[in-house]
Order: sequence, then C-alpha cells, then structure tokens
Amino acid sequence: MSRSDARRWEYRTLRPSRGETKKEAEDPQASLNEYGADGWELVETIDYTGGGTKYLVFKRPAETTTGADDG
Repeated sequence: MSRSDARRWEYRTLRPSRGETKKEAEDPQASLNEYGADGWELVETIDYTGGGTKYLVFKRPAETTTGADDG
C-alpha cells in the first residue's frame, strides 16, 4: 500500500471537567454526543496517575482534497 493509499486520520481531545475532589465532576455525555454527530470516534483515554481521566482522544477520517500533493 502506498502512502497516498493509506487512510489519513485527524485527532481531537476532550478534557473532562474536574471538581475539587480531582475526580470527573460532570458527565461528558452531551459533549460525546456532539463529537459523535460530527463523525468523531472515541479511541482512547489518557488517565492521571492515581486515577481520573485527563483526556478523551477521538479520531475521524481526515478529509482529503482531490489533486493534493502528498509531498
């Protein structure tokens, strides 16, 4: 498979709100639904040492432009 044939991805992160307890303070469901509606798929969580989610990592296929130079 050549590099130009490989699927390209774009990534986005969401940082869940944390309260004074340093645990997730709010349910991220609304944000997750918004990301999903825009084509983002949750692929990974990055956690704080000792517990709690620091980031939610999403990906979706990158839009390609016809005739773009892959350099």
